[in-house]
Amino acid sequence: MMKYFFAICITALFFNNSVFSQEKTTTHKVEKGETIAQIAIKYSVTPYDIYQLNPDALSGLKPNSVLLIPKNNGRQKVAVQAKPNTKGISHEVAPKETLYGIGKKYGVSDEALKQANPFLEKDGLQIGQVLTIPSNVALKNNTPVQTKTVYHYVLPKETKYSIAKQYGITIEELERKNPEVVSNLPEGFKLLIKGKPETSGPKENKTTVAVEPKKEIVATTTAKNTVATNYMNYVVKPKETLYSLSKMVGVTQEELIAMNPLLSEGVIEGMVLKVPATIVFAQEAKKEHSELSNNNRSNDRKKLVLLLPFNISKIEGDTVNSTAMRLKKDKFLNMTLDFYAGALIAIDSAKTLGLNIDVSIFDSQETKNSSNVASLIKSNDLEDSDAIIGPFYQNNVEKAAELLLPNQVPVISPLSKELGISYANIFQSIPGTEAVKNVMFDYMRSKGGNIVAVVDKKKGSVIQFIKENHKDVRFSALTANGGVSAENLKSLFVKDKINYVVMETGNTGMIKSTIAAMLSAMATYRVQLVILEPNETLDTDEINFVNLTKLKLMYPSVTRENESPEALVFEKEFKKKNKVYPSAFATRGFDVTFDTMMRLSQDKKYQETIETTATEQVDNKFEFYKKENGGFINNGVYVLYYDTDLTIKEAN
Repeated sequence: MMKYFFAICITALFFNNSVFSQEKTTTHKVEKGETIAQIAIKYSVTPYDIYQLNPDALSGLKPNSVLLIPKNNGRQKVAVQAKPNTKGISHEVAPKETLYGIGKKYGVSDEALKQANPFLEKDGLQIGQVLTIPSNVALKNNTPVQTKTVYHYVLPKETKYSIAKQYGITIEELERKNPEVVSNLPEGFKLLIKGKPETSGPKENKTTVAVEPKKEIVATTTAKNTVATNYMNYVVKPKETLYSLSKMVGVTQEELIAMNPLLSEGVIEGMVLKVPATIVFAQEAKKEHSELSNNNRSNDRKKLVLLLPFNISKIEGDTVNSTAMRLKKDKFLNMTLDFYAGALIAIDSAKTLGLNIDVSIFDSQETKNSSNVASLIKSNDLEDSDAIIGPFYQNNVEKAAELLLPNQVPVISPLSKELGISYANIFQSIPGTEAVKNVMFDYMRSKGGNIVAVVDKKKGSVIQFIKENHKDVRFSALTANGGVSAENLKSLFVKDKINYVVMETGNTGMIKSTIAAMLSAMATYRVQLVILEPNETLDTDEINFVNLTKLKLMYPSVTRENESPEALVFEKEFKKKNKVYPSAFATRGFDVTFDTMMRLSQDKKYQETIETTATEQVDNKFEFYKKENGGFINNGVYVLYYDTDLTIKEAN
């Protein structure tokens, strides 16, 4: 809570978390065992409506928590479970479901689902949507709809994965329609995406094929000819991972392992890999972490802007809630103020260093669906800025980036994990969820580990993620009641390797049996316990913390435990000014702002420092790489573990 900071530093910064007036919403107190689907039925709304107003509910419901519920206004109830209808059956989209997974569940193709649900082409798949699942009979009796033919010309550095994702199809479907690209994806090739191919005869495609880095040859082919596959050798550089290599080469991790079976044993510096020479390599090896020099300082005065969602105008007219009441119950406002307080410490630090930077802070007046960004940019000449931090919501970040793209102003997204529309000037400062998990798998492979997964059947999305992205991982068989088979788990261990057990479950009994099986195997095997995301059950009294240290519990994290002198100075300074210790959001506010100011102070542009230098601040890494479809994303992830001395350390 930021009560002291608010009272001292701000007189009118308030926040209204809901975009709906009180007349349009009601509240619901969650009872033990209730689900979103049950609550949606009770109020005649969709789960999607509830998630829109309560994004925290996506991570689960807690008894006695209060949800905002939109009033129905006469809408009819929607189907929550699969029910028969005249065209087939209905299915309501749940969190983390994919079109591929739904199609597989009911045994229908993506195209059949899109044909039965035309809105998918425009809106995509969204939580709470009710889909019509065509039955086999319905599909046979209906006259096929004439599908419009869609083509796509391959752009430089595009991959099958990025193209398939763009059009909502699978890589297998893309290759089936375009057999010419099974072994190769030439730049400029005309891909059939949807519909039937033209029959007017072959058209020439101008294909650029890279033979080695920075050397290209041009070949002319026809759409009916298979383009010959060219390969080249690539020497693995320090700190490169399977994930970064696959992204650089433009193939999946599985395809890269298939070309180089030794990669299944781990990525080793100096390895010579066979890779397809279909694109020019981006010369972007993993960046070394270093401090931005204060000696290479630019004499030019720079302009930094912070767009933070204080939402002052919406609160000034609120006669119901006092300032103290808002601070007590409004988590988003506290997060904003914490971030702002950390940013102020960074600004003071920059002044102490004598950096030539003017800082302006504006109220972005934003909600998830609206903001003051456009008018702020226009009325304050923000096109002349050297960098902008914020807004907080990703769609508002994208709006700012779109407006500032002609002037190439960097827009740094400080808190969002969403990956929406990509613009070349967006810098996503928080690593994406999948990237965090992939770093963990890459680390285990880099150590030549044998990776085994123990995953609760309820964790369907985790099972799907591992099966689709990490096919070398073996799953331990579960018992009939969903428990862990200790014998089967041990049978998957290998004596001459470290055996990593990736455990994903919130079930206390399953966790205990996994830990017990690993502890009993320690006399014979080298084992280490791994989780991919935070697990609250491990923090309960039922789980022996000492056992977690014995198994050196390891996990990926976007932040670290930092007790360096620099970190202690920041903590001390923050507490001195605000009477409380810094929260994670306050530390992030400092890290993002100070890192940006240091980059702006160099004798080169912000983006140039991003392309050459990775940095570490108090708790966060900033290691940006270009995304396939534009913009930059931070892949700075820590691999941490519980040591036997009861401390958390960074894995080497």
